[in-house]
Amino acid sequence: MKTSDVVKKKVEKFREGYVFTYTDLNMPPDKTEAVIKALNRMVKRSELRKLSRGKYYRPRKTDFGELEPETYQIVKDLLEKDGRPVGYLTGFSVFNKLGLTTQVSNTIQIGINTEKKNIRRGMYRIRFIRQKNPVNKKNIPLLQILDSIRYIKNIPDTSIDDSCRRISDIIKRMTPDDLKLLVRLALNYPPSTRALTGAIIETGISEEMARPLWESLNYVTQYKYNLSEKVLPNKTKWRIR
Repeated sequence: MKTSDVVKKKVEKFREGYVFTYTDLNMPPDKTEAVIKALNRMVKRSELRKLSRGKYYRPRKTDFGELEPETYQIVKDLLEKDGRPVGYLTGFSVFNKLGLTTQVSNTIQIGINTEKKNIRRGMYRIRFIRQKNPVNKKNIPLLQILDSIRYIKNIPDTSIDDSCRRISDIIKRMTPDDLKLLVRLALNYPPSTRALTGAIIETGISEEMARPLWESLNYVTQYKYNLSEKVLPNKTKWRIR
């Protein structure tokens, strides 16, 4: 069977929207050049789309046109290494996932433990955000919530009051163990994030649970969020304006 036919059969086994490289086809090394040529011919025939150099996917077609791959697929190689998390999705894609906004963006934000320059991948701009806490499977959902609090002013197509209400509802449903971990992780965030997180926890759960965050703050610094007292009755105590 010709290399091009083998490549096509292998590609057709991938689900639509799955991003892959030629190495995922498990072809012999001496066939690499032929494989890449076969993939590029499939792109020319519109059987495949090229996300960026060396990255391909089968487009999912609907009555409303083609769908782009899921955000995770676009950056999955930046999120895991040797089967363990080294980064996590945050920012706009998580705002949408948490129900904070319905808008989507072509900017993809990733939290990582090191400094890294922003990159482009096809039409997407990938921005890296420094995370001081360990990135692991247990921490990631909590880090995404804390990031949403940190960047609450940047959540599009909503008000800060509505975002705060939604985040408060999410936090109220957490288990006691997750809440304790959330507080520990929050201690590594900027003071403004610690203040808003503490005020939310104190209002919705307990003053005692929020105490470590309260004690971590400077007693004279104020934090501007333009939140209403109806949403956050204790905002004055936490010096939130």
